[in-house]
Amino acid sequence: MTDSTALDDRLRLLSFATAEKRHDYLRVLRAFDHARTGYVVLLHAGDVADILARTGSGDTLTAAEIGPLLDQLHTWGVLERSYDGSRAATLAEYRNRHYVYQFGQVGYHAYRAVEDVVAARPDDAALSRLALPELLADLEDLAAANRAGDADLVHRKLVRLDAALNDLATRAAHFYLSLGDLVRTTDVTPETFLAHKDALLAHMREFSSDLARYAPKLAAAIDAVERTGLDALLDRAADSDERVFLARTDRRADRAARWAGLVHWFAADDGTAEVDRLRDGTMSAITAVLALLRRVTESRRTGVSRESQLRHLAGWFAAAPTEDAAHALFDATFGLGRPRHLSMAHPDAELIPDHRSWWDAPPVEIARTLAETGRAPTAGAPARVHRNDAGMRRLRERQLDAQRRRAEAATALGDGGVDGRVLGPEETAVLLTLLDAALGARVPVTGRLESTTGTEGGTSLTLVPSEHSTVVRTHRGVLHLDKLAVTVTRRAPGAHR
Repeated sequence: MTDSTALDDRLRLLSFATAEKRHDYLRVLRAFDHARTGYVVLLHAGDVADILARTGSGDTLTAAEIGPLLDQLHTWGVLERSYDGSRAATLAEYRNRHYVYQFGQVGYHAYRAVEDVVAARPDDAALSRLALPELLADLEDLAAANRAGDADLVHRKLVRLDAALNDLATRAAHFYLSLGDLVRTTDVTPETFLAHKDALLAHMREFSSDLARYAPKLAAAIDAVERTGLDALLDRAADSDERVFLARTDRRADRAARWAGLVHWFAADDGTAEVDRLRDGTMSAITAVLALLRRVTESRRTGVSRESQLRHLAGWFAAAPTEDAAHALFDATFGLGRPRHLSMAHPDAELIPDHRSWWDAPPVEIARTLAETGRAPTAGAPARVHRNDAGMRRLRERQLDAQRRRAEAATALGDGGVDGRVLGPEETAVLLTLLDAALGARVPVTGRLESTTGTEGGTSLTLVPSEHSTVVRTHRGVLHLDKLAVTVTRRAPGAHR
């Protein structure tokens, strides 16, 4: 079976969602799902009818009406069908064997996917702040379980970590998608945005602050887990994994891939950690929302918005004295005066301008194909698209060179520190980035400020309250950090591989 054939078979499972009787198909499948809650798997058409009548799911369907629906769902692969001779009361019924149906393994996933889409609520989008402390606690428990050799606890913690990380990523994607929809519709309904702007901005700022505070702690916790023995951890997780249809090597490889994904999220050595991208995306979203707030406030203050402009234009159309005046207004507004079925210009545009009426302008020669068939002549196959591969390579090399220089600057900063030397341009840029992350993570605790950390590409900057100030000399001048001690360290290469 080819990949395309397998893909078609999987997509065919969703045919019930677009069929003519899609509502009836969905009610029948909900009856099967309802039976699963009572640990009943096999259903006959009569059983489905009884469940629908008992649950009051819309208009009643008889067993005779449900039978064709079940057969079609079996044809699409959503349901599996088997014989049930135990229901036969006579020899004729036995020969005509009754069918019983149950969800196929992939068919159930197709049904749940449709139900998830039907039940989805766009207004419940939120960033998962609580997932960050849960991830940190689970990583600490995982390190302790691996040191103690508790294989079952190791497996449970890895499963929890995977679920929490997926929830964090899914919620973030859903939130920013909903935020984009809100931005696109604000010109029409600014009240929706203004009613929730304070809570929205506070939510994003708190999430960004938590992200900056927990990111270095999560990276350190991952490093602590790996120091307890990554190979032993994966072996224990594979031994306790209860997916019996997967070989042990496959279970171990799956857990290794999921752990690598967790490391890439919070502790990537090459500076491409997903947590940094999420933090940058949150700050960009805050900037976009603030800009949008300014536009909405200005439109409400002046009374001019896209909605008011369209309403004003509609009033002009309604008040047009004649049909010709309405056409003139339409032409002036939308610039669609020329005929769209035939758009040809005279060879001498200065001698015969485009805006001259056809009645006054001389005729224009047209192609025979256009005159006889109404279709414009084509030049044949389109020309080959020329790719500027050399330019793309130059841009990519320039980008890689900038990334390499920034990584080298981070390494040099981590090795040399900030005392007794003048920082160059790249080192200064890295230092300011680390300071921004560390200062953004500082929160008041019982009247004093605890030490905070910022990380980038394996280099960590720690700020600790001190009685003395720190002076950092850069190529652009002198930076004074009042009553703060600065420590810059670098993680050993390959610590998370």
